[in-house]
Amino acid sequence: MPYKTFLGLPENIVAALCYPVGWLSGLFFLLLERKNKFVRFHAMQSVLLFMPYVLFLFLVAWIPTIGWAIADSVGMPGMLLIVIPMYMAFRGSKFKIPIIGKIAYNFAYGE
Repeated sequence: MPYKTFLGLPENIVAALCYPVGWLSGLFFLLLERKNKFVRFHAMQSVLLFMPYVLFLFLVAWIPTIGWAIADSVGMPGMLLIVIPMYMAFRGSKFKIPIIGKIAYNFAYGE
């Protein structure tokens, strides 16, 4: 039986919901979920993944003439950054994205 969260939903559902709106949904669940470490791990991973990514896209888009083309070409494949971790969280996996996954794991589980 999956553990419950503050919403009363199974933890894998809430963990998967940390990714669809990027860092905003991660921050939302990071602030609201205080007890469930699995959800906090995925929420922190979402924040650490999407904040720099969105900042990078924003800065690249300001490059004159070709900025929007570069941002679009990098941004469209970025959908995989939402779909893959979301699917892994739904499966109940502690899927660690390289570098930031370890930081998020240490944050949530305190090791």
